[in-house]
Amino acid sequence: MDIFIEKIVQKRKDMKDYLIIVGIALAALILMLLVLNYIPGMTFIFIIVIGYVGYLLITSRNIEYEYAVTNGDLDIDKIIAQRKRKRIFSANCKEFEIVAKLKSSHYSNHYKSYKNQLNCASSLDNENVYFAVLNYNKEQTVLYFEPSERMLNNFKTFIPRKVFND
Repeated sequence: MDIFIEKIVQKRKDMKDYLIIVGIALAALILMLLVLNYIPGMTFIFIIVIGYVGYLLITSRNIEYEYAVTNGDLDIDKIIAQRKRKRIFSANCKEFEIVAKLKSSHYSNHYKSYKNQLNCASSLDNENVYFAVLNYNKEQTVLYFEPSERMLNNFKTFIPRKVFND
């Protein structure tokens, strides 16, 4: 019997996201003012186009991650503004060296030094963030994600000595 577990996590906006949003809004307003002053005739169309492009850029900061576990295979998709979906991670849990809570004794400075870090969590400050270490695309990788209890139990059936809940 196949086991399929799904979870969607919305990325929390940080200061960088808010600065980008403010920058886009200010740039759109400045462009609209320039169009009003220097391009007579089709001003209305240009203003609508600038506003729409600004709207698309601002809403592209709304990011969700969808985790799907099927018989030990973890797939993570990045969903941007509920318009665009892209697979950003796919691996079997048997490839994981360790799965543990980020705020535990298992997470050491050794893992922080890995060049390839894949953050698929709402925020790294969250209590429910786990990390997994594996060789992904021929590089040592640390994956940050927020699995459900059912996902962790599914991983435990395949790799019982590598999953830690403490």
